[in-house]
Amino acid sequence: MSISASMVKELREKTSAGMMDCKKALEESKGDFEAAVEWLRVKGLSAAAKKADRVAAEGLVNATSNGKTGAVVEVNSETDFASRNDKFKELVNNITQLVLTSPSVDQTKVDEMVKLAVATIGENMVFRRSEKYTVQGEGLVHTYVHGEGKIGVMVEVGASTAAAAASPEAKTFAADVCMHIAATNPMALSQDQMNADVVAKEKEILKAKNLEQGKKPEMIDKIVEGQIRKFLAENCLVDQSFVKNPDLTITGWAKECSKKAGGDLTVKRFVRFELGAGIEKKVVDFAAEVAAQTKTH
Repeated sequence: MSISASMVKELREKTSAGMMDCKKALEESKGDFEAAVEWLRVKGLSAAAKKADRVAAEGLVNATSNGKTGAVVEVNSETDFASRNDKFKELVNNITQLVLTSPSVDQTKVDEMVKLAVATIGENMVFRRSEKYTVQGEGLVHTYVHGEGKIGVMVEVGASTAAAAASPEAKTFAADVCMHIAATNPMALSQDQMNADVVAKEKEILKAKNLEQGKKPEMIDKIVEGQIRKFLAENCLVDQSFVKNPDLTITGWAKECSKKAGGDLTVKRFVRFELGAGIEKKVVDFAAEVAAQTKTH
C-alpha cells in the first residue's frame, strides 16, 4: 500500500524514530501503525514503551478538590489562542465545579454552557472527558495541574486513621504523588493492576528484540524475565523511583510519610489527563519535507 506523509509524521511523533526508519517500518508492516511501532522497537530504533499518543490538541485540563472530593476535566478548543481566552478559562472552571459538586454530570447543562461560550468566543470547542473521586473511608483526594493546563492529576490517598488523614504529612504526600504522576505518567497503580495484555505484548517484543541483537536463544527467557521486572518497576506507580528522591520508591516514601503522620498512608487510585492525548490535529502539508529527506538518502 502507499505510505502517506501524514502516516510517517504520526509514527515519528509517537516513537521519536528517524523519518526514513518510520517509512521503512510502515512499509514492512504494510501500513499497520501498531505493527510499525513494534517493528521499530524490535530493531532498537524506538524507546517508546507506552501506547499513549503524543499528538497534541488545544484547550485546557483543569482539576480541583475540597479534600474529600475531587474532579479533573478536559475541554478542547480549535486554537491555543482560544484556550488563553478568559471566557474559555471561565467555562473550564465552571464545568470543573459542576463535575465536583453534582452527583453526576448533567450533559445537557454542560452542552448549554459550551454553546454559550462558542457563541461568545466564535470558535468550536468540546467538553471531552471528566473524572470524579470521593474518599472511601479515611483519607483525602488531592489534585494538581501542571503546565498551565497541559496535565491534570487526581489522587486518592487512604489513611488508617482520621488523624493521619488530617495530618500535614498526608497532604504533603498526596501533593508529592500528584507531581510525580504528572512527571512519570505511570501505566498502572501496581503490578497486579497492570493490563495482562500489555505485559504479554511487551514480552513478545523483548524476545524478538533480544533475538535480533544476537542473544543466545537458550538465554532469552531469563533475560526477558529480568527486563519485564524492570518494565513493571518503571511503569507501576508504587514501584517507581520517587522523582524528588530516587533513592526511595513511592512505596518507600509512603512509609516515611506514614511514620510522621502517625498512621498508614497508601495510594488507592489515580487518574492523569494529558491535554489532547489521542486526538489528531489537522495534518499540515508534510510531503515536501518527506520528499526532501528521501532524496538525501
